[in-house]
Amino acid sequence: MALRDIVKEPDERLRKVCRPVKEITPHILTLLDDMAETMAFAEGVGLAAPQVGVLRRIVVVDVGEGLIELINPEILEVSGEQTGPEACLSCGDRRGIVTRPSFVRVQALDRTGTLREYTGEGLLARAFCHELDHLDGVLFLDKMSREMGEDEEYPEDEE
Repeated sequence: MALRDIVKEPDERLRKVCRPVKEITPHILTLLDDMAETMAFAEGVGLAAPQVGVLRRIVVVDVGEGLIELINPEILEVSGEQTGPEACLSCGDRRGIVTRPSFVRVQALDRTGTLREYTGEGLLARAFCHELDHLDGVLFLDKMSREMGEDEEYPEDEE
């Protein structure tokens, strides 16, 4: 495993639509491992492949409940609403208030090529949506209702 450089805004790779993974190769497995290590080192809760310069539909997420690896993920179902703060490893110190679904059901391949479903509520739902947006070239900056000041404390859920 190796740490990868995190691509920073305004790098145009963050605005590209990613291609699906056609075959899970040793290169893809190494990418998954490197992304997980990079995310943990940067103290993030999610990382999408374009954030390390790879335009493939791959995401890793860990909100403290264990690592979830998603290859070619799709959101199958959303419900509810939550509004709260977000930041991004690719956007420096910028933070903003974003409204997301409070429940998300996602389908993706795992590293063995098995199709799996995952459900998330709260932070996990937010992380799924945030990271899957990256695969379509969308940043949280595009969805925030307002930017937070650098001295502003994270508010409680603003529902």
